[in-house]
Amino acid sequence: MKIVFMGTPDFAVPCFEALVKSEYDIIGVFTNPDKKKGRGYAVSMPPVKEIALLNGVKVFQPKTLRSDESYEILKELAPDLIVVVAYGKILPKNILELPPMGCINVHGSLLPKYRGAAPIQWSIINGEEITGITTMYMNEGLDTGDMLLQEEVSIGENETSGELFDRLCKVGSELLIKTIKGIENGSIKRVKQRDEEATYAPMLTKEISRIDWTKNARDIHNLVRGLNPWPKAFTMLDGKVLKIYKTNVLQNVIGKPGEIKSLDPFIVCCGDGNAIKILELQFDSRKRMRAEDFFRGYKNRKINFG
Repeated sequence: MKIVFMGTPDFAVPCFEALVKSEYDIIGVFTNPDKKKGRGYAVSMPPVKEIALLNGVKVFQPKTLRSDESYEILKELAPDLIVVVAYGKILPKNILELPPMGCINVHGSLLPKYRGAAPIQWSIINGEEITGITTMYMNEGLDTGDMLLQEEVSIGENETSGELFDRLCKVGSELLIKTIKGIENGSIKRVKQRDEEATYAPMLTKEISRIDWTKNARDIHNLVRGLNPWPKAFTMLDGKVLKIYKTNVLQNVIGKPGEIKSLDPFIVCCGDGNAIKILELQFDSRKRMRAEDFFRGYKNRKINFG
């Protein structure tokens, strides 16, 4: 079977590596264009491109798939199947209809819940205890195609989105190979999604990152977990940005929302009569550190949020 792989970030790498190690013929990789990053604006390759080059797989980086050029490249490659994992581009109808075995996607949720760009983060922000991976046929909608296989994964009480990403990557790569084998031997049945049960996971923005201390402690804890490692939850401390990486929930702590009960440990009251214990933080442009280490060197002991 000839396969074209489409993917860009770290989440897509384990799936691509699983395909490279399989018996399938990976005839090309489509990924996003290189970007300039950092203070020196050095050109940075997408993670999938780096792995493709190491394995001698030809790489294509079109700005859009809606051009005649992109279609002609794929038509010449003539894949039997296209596999898409976190590519970051919409596949137009002519490309969806090109491979005889279709286009399949590996999605980081139990569809139809959390369709969209950030399913892993939003599952944590919303306090879900279970998530998973879904493989599906792609259509012109946003994660609306027929489902193929699913696997559930429990979410830890204090697990961050970065930690969950790492676990789901492995699950996704294994489920992808099972899916392709099932398509080959005809053992998989397509299952239509129940659109009335769909929820959405839009792209993350920095606007949602500021902590509202009037909310309950569990919601704030989930926001911190869901936005770690990016874009990170934050509050303002003495007029400067204080990024919060890790927290715990403390029950029955009396105080006004946003009131700092103590510095060592660093405890902040929330709007439900409970509190957050901040474990790891980053102040202004300093390095990430444990809260107790930060306050040992912080001279202004009369600190205030806002």
